[in-house]
Amino acid sequence: MKNNTSLIEAIKYRRSVRVYDAEKEIDTAIVKKCLQQATLAPNSSNMQLWEFHQITSKNILKKIAKACLGQSAATTAKQLVVIVVRKDLWKQRATSNLTNLKNTFGEKQKSEYSSREKFALNYYEKLMPFVYWDFFGIFGWLKYIISWFTGLFKPTYRQLRNSDMRIVAHKSAGLAAQTFMLSMAAEKYDTCPMEGIDSLRIKKILNLPHRSEINMVISCGIRKPEGIYGERYRIPFENIHKIW
Repeated sequence: MKNNTSLIEAIKYRRSVRVYDAEKEIDTAIVKKCLQQATLAPNSSNMQLWEFHQITSKNILKKIAKACLGQSAATTAKQLVVIVVRKDLWKQRATSNLTNLKNTFGEKQKSEYSSREKFALNYYEKLMPFVYWDFFGIFGWLKYIISWFTGLFKPTYRQLRNSDMRIVAHKSAGLAAQTFMLSMAAEKYDTCPMEGIDSLRIKKILNLPHRSEINMVISCGIRKPEGIYGERYRIPFENIHKIW
């Protein structure tokens, strides 16, 4: 997309397509490029706790389509993309960010780092372990209680329970998913995000680790006219827009 006009066109073009044209193929390389663009999406603390599984194998496509409850958006898709949340990889991703910062700042003694550089390094060395580490949810609740008492005296970050951090990771994955779908729309490729899925079966099909989570499955293809169920409907803007 070269300018703002093409972005607006992509936003308007994107629809949730439920039926794809069996006669029209899509380029695996273009879908991969759109997934690479999805990695540019904003995400919490640049932790990038996501994976994108691009499904092109006909055998696996059939299995996952069945796990998507047999809905037509899955059974007629040419490819599927499974957006996976990997909150369990927080240590690796924090270390990766830390390594990148050290490479950027250059090797030097701790005393030689500027205050800004020290803050950035401490962010991944100390703050991320504090935020993400937990023990059967117990430490998360302890952090939550501490933040609640701190919040009585000053603004403080409160989303520190295990369930809160899951939401954070899923929000980041959702931003990446939307970036992917808009990138596909810019290529005049169609998509449909699906949450009506058997996530456990999909994890087994893809041999995903127990602690990973499926965010959504996105079907891909070229739309048939009947694949779009009517004109786009949105709640009147004045009902949802508030200015303060």
